[in-house]
Amino acid sequence: MQRLNDNWITEKHIDFEYKKYILLAYFQEVNKDLNVCKLYPVLSDLLIHYQTTLALKENKALIANSFPKRLTGIDIDQLKLQYEQLLNDDDLMHEIECIIDYSLPKFKYYMEEGKKIYDAIEEHMALIPIGVVPLHIEEGYLMLKDTSAKKIKVFQYFIKLFTHSREEYRAIYTDFIGDYTLSLTNNFEQIKLDLLQNYKSWPNPATYAVDTDITIPFQETYLPIAKRMLVRYISQKAA
Repeated sequence: MQRLNDNWITEKHIDFEYKKYILLAYFQEVNKDLNVCKLYPVLSDLLIHYQTTLALKENKALIANSFPKRLTGIDIDQLKLQYEQLLNDDDLMHEIECIIDYSLPKFKYYMEEGKKIYDAIEEHMALIPIGVVPLHIEEGYLMLKDTSAKKIKVFQYFIKLFTHSREEYRAIYTDFIGDYTLSLTNNFEQIKLDLLQNYKSWPNPATYAVDTDITIPFQETYLPIAKRMLVRYISQKAA
């Protein structure tokens, strides 16, 4: 999809009509992806732009800091460069505020549309533990039933816990292992046995499968949702 630059509001021409044109082109691309159920990176991109634009609306200092500055001198005592803020135009600030007020509900609308699609797709996906689940579940195998290709895609996963602003988060990392042909005899349980025979680093690795009855874009939707489902499941088990 066509990406929107992080500082799209303040770069180039600060003109309301021009920015509307930029946004129109961006949202056309967003709508195109959502219409074929491609959710990533669309949803994360929309969220970042919404949060950034909302922060600009709530803090005018952020707008000023996003503009270039002119070097005016050097403070010898403090060993610091001195700059002059180039944004001193009330009409320009008004134009930026109009752009922000126009774009915020647009970002929110498409975020909500994407969330509706996400929720509808997730209802057709089920996370299933395969075999005996060990005590250590932060790493193991993730198997995804790919209905479009009649295959099961296998990934090795690793979940890392990290802390930010006193809040704990879990991030998931995956490595693709390979494809297995889906058949009556080659099911999730059989594939786990095959993994145990070929990859002996873990005696009984945690193994999860995601089953679905719908066909959706794999990289842009299926895999990201499956990873989020697994992180949520493991977070609940660890709580």
